[in-house]
Amino acid sequence: MIRPATAADLPAVAAVWDVAGGPTSSPSTLAGAERLFARDPEALVVAEEDGQVVGTLIVGWDGWRCHLYRLAVLPEHRRKGLAAQLVATAVVRARALGATRLDAMIVNSNEAAIGFWATVGFTLDTDDSRWCRTL
Repeated sequence: MIRPATAADLPAVAAVWDVAGGPTSSPSTLAGAERLFARDPEALVVAEEDGQVVGTLIVGWDGWRCHLYRLAVLPEHRRKGLAAQLVATAVVRARALGATRLDAMIVNSNEAAIGFWATVGFTLDTDDSRWCRTL
């Protein structure tokens, strides 16, 4: 099940980030998840299986586009389509907000992530050095 996170999910979200949220230049913390949730609770989306948070995606909104961060799925839950479902949920949120573009933040050396984002319709915008998808 893909759904917005609740306050009770935040420790599990931070745990998913610890295990599956890299590589990244910005370490994730529970305090960071709490700040995000306090500011925009609908921005944090989770994948849940059997009552356990097994994946996350942040869908931030800046007024004209959505920025996607912290796409993470626990290793034992990968290859089930959860990441693609999280991104599909991000597209729904982006369209509802009136976004015209999605930007995904990806570490340049993360070839597996680059391959995934390409399969869900993102391309590298060489002008901005970010992976983008227009809506």
